[in-house]
Amino acid sequence: MKAALRPDSLAFAREFFSCREPDVLAVLRQSSVGIAGAGGLGSNVAVSLARAGVGRLVIADFDKVEPSNLNRQQYTIDQVGERKVEALRDNLLTINPYSLYEVHDVRVTRRNAAKIFARVDVLVEAFDRAEAKEMLIESCLTRFPGRPIVAASGLAGYGGNRKLRTRRLGNLYICGDEESQCPKGVSPMAPRVALVAAMQANLVVEILIKMRGRHVTGKRNSLE
Repeated sequence: MKAALRPDSLAFAREFFSCREPDVLAVLRQSSVGIAGAGGLGSNVAVSLARAGVGRLVIADFDKVEPSNLNRQQYTIDQVGERKVEALRDNLLTINPYSLYEVHDVRVTRRNAAKIFARVDVLVEAFDRAEAKEMLIESCLTRFPGRPIVAASGLAGYGGNRKLRTRRLGNLYICGDEESQCPKGVSPMAPRVALVAAMQANLVVEILIKMRGRHVTGKRNSLE
């Protein structure tokens, strides 16, 4: 790394954001995204959105990093045993130190979901269990009926790229193949999990641009 380009310098910050389209970056820097779950989907979505330049990520998960997580989640061997949200925040800060990462080491429930994700523009559902997915979607659509939720369904195994799609139901978007049950002997693997997570993250960016783009057209990166 060049001595003059330290991460805490304005010159480094300008170069860091130099390959991003200014009007798009202006929208993303002003946006906030909630991510419910920090596992295979959530950790991959968070990394993609941090690299894209989203200004604030709110991430909630109650679990810790296990050795079995390393086949598809954005953690490293030396983070095994750490709380997922704390480990993920550390990783995100090494990728993009210019965004805010608000983490909640709690189980998301009907009681606390609305409070945790009260100030986000878009919510990403990234849970493993069907009942948790249903709980989050129902509670948040009831409490915030106008806010988009980007969920996932069907991502286990490998191959099947042509089966992956996005379906919209009002303000609910579902990414994946929507097969509710994994076939026997088929488990989540990094390539397909990452594909669906990338679909979710890509859709979040598109939604944010459509929601807020008209307000910042022509504005440039505030770091310039």
